[in-house]
Amino acid sequence: MLKRELVNEVTAQLGDYYKQDVAQAVDIVLDEIAKALMDGRRVEIRGFGSFSVRTRKPRTTKNPKTGKMMNIPERKTLHFTMSKSLKEVLIEE
Repeated sequence: MLKRELVNEVTAQLGDYYKQDVAQAVDIVLDEIAKALMDGRRVEIRGFGSFSVRTRKPRTTKNPKTGKMMNIPERKTLHFTMSKSLKEVLIEE
């Protein structure tokens, strides 16, 4: 689902709001989630799941094309854990 599809769906369900207002609300929610993750905080949306930032350790790997050893630096990744209720809904289908 694209962001515009989400905005269209929310607008259709609410009915009384303009698309531009719903789009602005969606942007605000996404910006706040991003800010919290950048601050190293965990974001939990009940009934959906939680987002957190994890740090991957630096490692050494081999380039399969050249055979040369490469050092991969430490980096941050986004981790999502779905809620129990979402997991149950997905398993049923």
